[in-house]
Amino acid sequence: MSDQGTTVAASSAPPAPPSGPPPKVTNRGRSTDPIDSSNFDSTEVPEFEPFGLPGPRGFPPLTEFLDIFSVDMIKRQDEINKQQHHTDFFNSADLVVRRGQEFQVKITFNRPYNPAKDKFAVEFVIGTSPHFSKGTYIPVFPNKERETTWDGRIVNNSGNVVTIGVTPAANCIVGKYHMYVAVMTPFGIRRTRKDDSRNLYILFNPWAKDDAVFLDDETERQECVLNEMGIIYHGAFDDIAERTWNYGQFNYGVLDACLYIMDRAQMPITNRGDPVKVTRKASAMLNSRDDDGVLVGNWSGDYTYGVAPTSWTGSTDILISYLRSKMPVCYAQCWVYAAVFNSFLRCLGIPARVVTNYYSAHDNDGNLKTDIILEESGRIDRNRTRDSIWNYHCWNECYMSRPDLPAGFGGWQVVDATPQETSDGLYRCGPASVMAIKHGHTCYPFDAAFVFAEVNSDVVFYTRSKEGTLEPVKVNRTHVGRMVLTKAPGTTTRRDITDQYKFPEGSVEERTVLEKAEEYGCKREKSDPLPADVELVLPSLEVSIGDDFELSLEFINKSDEERNMDIYISGSVVFYTGVTSAEFLFRNPTVTVGPKKRVKELVLVEEKYYMKHLVEQANLNFIVTGKVKETGQIVSEMKVVTLHNPRLIVTVSGGGRVSEEMTATVEFTNPFNFNLEGVYVRMEGPGLMLPKLKYYSLIPAGSSLIWVEYFTPLRAGNSRVIATLDCPALRQVHGLASVNIAP
Repeated sequence: MSDQGTTVAASSAPPAPPSGPPPKVTNRGRSTDPIDSSNFDSTEVPEFEPFGLPGPRGFPPLTEFLDIFSVDMIKRQDEINKQQHHTDFFNSADLVVRRGQEFQVKITFNRPYNPAKDKFAVEFVIGTSPHFSKGTYIPVFPNKERETTWDGRIVNNSGNVVTIGVTPAANCIVGKYHMYVAVMTPFGIRRTRKDDSRNLYILFNPWAKDDAVFLDDETERQECVLNEMGIIYHGAFDDIAERTWNYGQFNYGVLDACLYIMDRAQMPITNRGDPVKVTRKASAMLNSRDDDGVLVGNWSGDYTYGVAPTSWTGSTDILISYLRSKMPVCYAQCWVYAAVFNSFLRCLGIPARVVTNYYSAHDNDGNLKTDIILEESGRIDRNRTRDSIWNYHCWNECYMSRPDLPAGFGGWQVVDATPQETSDGLYRCGPASVMAIKHGHTCYPFDAAFVFAEVNSDVVFYTRSKEGTLEPVKVNRTHVGRMVLTKAPGTTTRRDITDQYKFPEGSVEERTVLEKAEEYGCKREKSDPLPADVELVLPSLEVSIGDDFELSLEFINKSDEERNMDIYISGSVVFYTGVTSAEFLFRNPTVTVGPKKRVKELVLVEEKYYMKHLVEQANLNFIVTGKVKETGQIVSEMKVVTLHNPRLIVTVSGGGRVSEEMTATVEFTNPFNFNLEGVYVRMEGPGLMLPKLKYYSLIPAGSSLIWVEYFTPLRAGNSRVIATLDCPALRQVHGLASVNIAP
């Protein structure tokens, strides 16, 4: 089909603005036009721009000048553009490329192109008011005769077909552009009509050295940009659990959803080439606290009007729902925020990974302390103990340079969408340089002090006298930030990155860092009470939900004298945030330990007491405190026991090939002596199947369910089918099956 009569040339001037009322002007002479913040609305660029007024007979026919018959964006998955730009996984009919790297366009003219007398250009437009000076209107010429921010060259000129290579600037705006082809005539410029087939997306490029997100490690790029299958760590420090997540950044509609998030935030188009500004804005928009962002947080245990956080298997459903409904999606907790944020970052081309911090402090006053108040007897005072330590907390790291910071503080940056504290008036966190956190530069933007406290706070036990005074009796400087984990690139194993956040506990470097943080305003506990000469050890336990078990307390007397203690043993059901739901156990034994001896105290924990109080992640928190009668010293220890849920059995039919139908089967048996009601089962797999959902109103005690789902793999390689089961009485049940798909 010919574009004849509707196409032609370009100049270095921007296209004429759309018609309409003139902009309002303030008394200071400044325009009050709204800021261009929409990537999906666009202006109509005129098809013909005359150079002057026509004569009495109008413009002569333009048939003798170069005309355009067709434009080929070379946008199929198997063609050069998507292959070279690492965008062939995107399930999109449009061209998707990365900035700072050449892509090619084929233009078929009505006759052979003659560089000596024919002049044409390709023009790229983004937003509603394109301007050359703002980088929202970019003409690209096939030669160097005119100044432009993007490079162009003739790659091939054969017959009537010209292949032009276009290299977007490495700092250009990231988003959805429309391309026009324009031809110069003596009477004016003719352009192609607006056609959605010439839309293209330009993303960040971690493969381009001049891009701010350049990551010079191919293994990390494959993992942190191109891998859709994630593993998110949870559980407890000494009983690590993992959940598989489908980031789905290449699924149909996800890229549009990510761009819509920035539109919804009313982020100026001109700011969208800066990864620092993009990630900071997105950390606010991924939660709904102050801007109707993507996800509604809920830690109550009641998810009646939405999907339980433990039920999600991937980000696709969440992002597509937000794009279609324009309403926040219910519900999320920290790992859901981190997982969806990770999809957003990888989709746009910013290298990103999900990180889990075990025993993560929530410091809301910058004092680097978590305070636990004890009564004079040594028993915990629950009415006055308000601080809590999250069993784990998930956030994101993204990779970029930081030109706003001194040299050396680029690289991995912490961003966190979980709404905990406000930053510059909004619930957001980051980007904060991991290097700045490790070296105590808590003054550097953004929110480095908050993240520093999450991995470096002290746990301080105070005794409260009858007069109300508090005296520190024990300081635990190693409990918080015990371990920081992320998925290892290229494998399904975990990687300990604690040393990237802090120096070894007790080292000279660590003390120097803490002193530096104090210089920047962080306050910490200075006192250093003598430790008790009786040590208390709680064992690590692996317990299945619904089991009775024994908690063994071992008291070790290191002194040469007998020690007598009143011990307080408290067992509580807690949310993973450390907040107590209900106390189900309390014991108050008296323990005597001879000199240099060990004594064990056994406590029976019965399921009939804890099961009725359980919340979604089945965490039991035991706090043991006591006072040595002879010395007045405090003995204390804390232990989180994560109860293990039953698992789903997921199996996949053998002999998998691309485009050949396969089956996935999910099996589950109710192991309890009570019925499970209102059960949702979800299933999906990266590159295998889109999210599927099945509802069961009742699974009787001891009975089983079997769900068989058909799917057709989209691409070759290793993947997983991920499944979850969720109901009010049983949360966080999941299973998976690994799949190897042949071409």
